[in-house]
Amino acid sequence: MKTLNLTIEALSKKLYLNIAEAIKTAIKNGNVKPLEKLPSARLLAEQLDVNRHTIMAAYNELIAQGWVETKQRRGYTVASALPIYSAITNKKSTKTTTTQHKWRIIKPNEAKAQLPASHYQYNFAGGNPDINIFPFNEFRGYINDALNRPAIKDLNYGDNAGYPPFIKEVATYLRRVRSITDKEIIVVNGTQEALYLVAQVLLCQGDKVAVESLGYRPAWKAFENAGAKLIGIKQTAQGIDVEHLETMFKANEIRLLYLTPLHQYPTTTTLPVAERIKIYRLAQHYNIPIIEDDYDHEFHYDSQPLAPMAANDPSGLVIYLSSFSKLMFPGIRLGIIAIDKSLSSHIINYRTIINHKANVLLQDAVARWMKDGAFERHLRKATRIYQQRRQCMVNVLNGFKDEGYNIEFTIPPGGMALWVNVGENAQQISLLARNEGIFLLAENSFHLNHENDEDQYIRLGFSGQSEEKIQQGLALLKSLLNKIS
Repeated sequence: MKTLNLTIEALSKKLYLNIAEAIKTAIKNGNVKPLEKLPSARLLAEQLDVNRHTIMAAYNELIAQGWVETKQRRGYTVASALPIYSAITNKKSTKTTTTQHKWRIIKPNEAKAQLPASHYQYNFAGGNPDINIFPFNEFRGYINDALNRPAIKDLNYGDNAGYPPFIKEVATYLRRVRSITDKEIIVVNGTQEALYLVAQVLLCQGDKVAVESLGYRPAWKAFENAGAKLIGIKQTAQGIDVEHLETMFKANEIRLLYLTPLHQYPTTTTLPVAERIKIYRLAQHYNIPIIEDDYDHEFHYDSQPLAPMAANDPSGLVIYLSSFSKLMFPGIRLGIIAIDKSLSSHIINYRTIINHKANVLLQDAVARWMKDGAFERHLRKATRIYQQRRQCMVNVLNGFKDEGYNIEFTIPPGGMALWVNVGENAQQISLLARNEGIFLLAENSFHLNHENDEDQYIRLGFSGQSEEKIQQGLALLKSLLNKIS
């Protein structure tokens, strides 16, 4: 420890005693803990602008009293066992009571903290990349390049849309790989921040937002936080029910539509082109913006993935969201909004209220990684691995069916999870699984209206763990199915 904040009072005519008392008070208040190192006599003398011998005298006084210990070459530390003092007085003691401040909570959140999915031995969370396959050693080189050759002017405030070279690389990637052109790009700290920003800029109290009836709860919370009311749209085997969507558009003054069309969350269904065109025309007719959350575009295995709705957006009404969390790892906190130029300045200006500057060094490193081609090499490798893991899970579950277990599922063309019909007791299965060290979610976690819960489906992610782990975890899961049946 190099510094220690002290309040020195003139309790004695001798300075070293006043300093000793200040250190003792800091120890009593918990500013430093038992066995924690104290500043050296030289550093503390410099801090307090006194002679070093004065500090040594103060420390010696505290050593004598039992508050401080010293060992050769280790300097001064707080004593492991602090002396206990009891005040003896003939006067009647009085207690001072302090009233705890009562906070005025405007937006209460009573959600209970839960053990993260990554803490379970078998993690079947539906959107987890495998962090173990990320090329950290390779990426370290690009971080070093960013530190060795930083763009000094870009490290200052300004350019809150993001680091220009990174935006350029992302724009090129979106154009070539996802067919998205003519969009302004804003860099954010992941999709959740993007959803929050869009909701705050476009929604006000009482506005209605159409969402998939089975969907992504964190997105719903962002809309509700802005004061919006959610309107659930039914789903079919192909994805969102377009006829029901049109009915809701006619019956409600809806301000926003939130979709996950490529790999519907959580069912993994891919919305066909014809249905996308119908939805887009409806949105044009009713003047309703569409948020397209394309959270795992690259992980499509059986064919080339459909181009996003944002790739064919003549009216400029699609707000396209994507994230590097699945492409790299969740802790990277890097995502993008691709929007029409008419909206970009409003999003950027609002973002400045909560964040004055993007993480330039990180974006610089990723930009270099993308420009070099290593980014896409990693994606190709990850896609091959995830496809193999999907097949591994399919093989195991087909084995369950061959043994007579009541399990049904459709192999999705892409994504990072399977949506599995276990017949009944899905929620009970998910709860029992956690007791066995298995993390998975049942359909009740994804319903907007819980009365629609049929308690039949579980979501099994295959991307985040090895084939061996998938097989071991599913074997344990089979034993749970035996208990329930």
